[in-house]
Amino acid sequence: MRWIKRSIVVYLAVLFVLLLPFQAFAAKAEKLIPMGHSIGIHMNLKGVFVINDVLLDDEKWLKAGDVFKQIDSKPIKTMTDFDDVITNLPEDRKVILSVKRGNQTVDLESSKKDLQNFYPFVRDRTEGIGTLTYIDPEKGEYGALGHQIIDAALKSPPSFSTGSIYLATIEQIKKSVPGNPGYKISSILKEDHPLGDIQSNEIYGIFGDWQSSTLTGAFPEPLEIMREDEVKPGKATIYTTIEGETVEQFSIAITSVKGSSFQFELTDKELISKTGGILQGMSGSPIIQNGKFAGVITHMFVEDPLKGAALPMTKMLKKQP
Repeated sequence: MRWIKRSIVVYLAVLFVLLLPFQAFAAKAEKLIPMGHSIGIHMNLKGVFVINDVLLDDEKWLKAGDVFKQIDSKPIKTMTDFDDVITNLPEDRKVILSVKRGNQTVDLESSKKDLQNFYPFVRDRTEGIGTLTYIDPEKGEYGALGHQIIDAALKSPPSFSTGSIYLATIEQIKKSVPGNPGYKISSILKEDHPLGDIQSNEIYGIFGDWQSSTLTGAFPEPLEIMREDEVKPGKATIYTTIEGETVEQFSIAITSVKGSSFQFELTDKELISKTGGILQGMSGSPIIQNGKFAGVITHMFVEDPLKGAALPMTKMLKKQP
């Protein structure tokens, strides 16, 4: 599933989710391991969500963002609960749907036919891809994406209970062209072997505990984090994955530094030839300048996919503005 913000810039990760309070890292790390691997992201939502407006027989509506609480007296917490109701409900039986809509509970009459018809518009889980940014070997924690995940249908960060990230392999690339961002087509390698859990979906990325003991980073040793005032216009390198599971390095030029963000342009001819520019799914790719961990790719410019925006690593570690 892909989501695109059709304005000057576009977020580069693919998926749906909600802000969950998470205790901040105890102290800012001085060194981190840059990664660059493509990851699959799975999040279990806090309930069964309606993702599109759906008309019922009596001309009443389920609204995008509604959360199922009960069908008659049966609590609905997962899609399994929802499936059980449909399976066991007689054809001519009417039921009362209780949904949470904002701060209110709304009751709507429905039928088995209704439930079957709007089945494609409800879900209890979301999936997507992005790029793993770093591992903090001292704390056993990771960070990814460099920006918050927003649900395309709900236009907000929906609530989630648990989540995990997985190593993904890139199977195909849809190239970027001006006005139409490209994207990665990927699949998870081992769904029973998560790289880490997801504890928080913050303004500056997703964060959690690192669980893998086998995946290695782009560098044999952790790199020093570059201070914001050290990031300068000039040559730099990004680490990302565009084929299989191999992390590769590509050249960029940092073009401007403005406060807590900076802009860059792709200069690597091989990368441009293969991708047409920055792709959805590249958000989270680490940026290295002068041997230090400078920042992370967060956005691209829709009308010029060779250009993008980035967040300094010191800013990403704060998680919030």
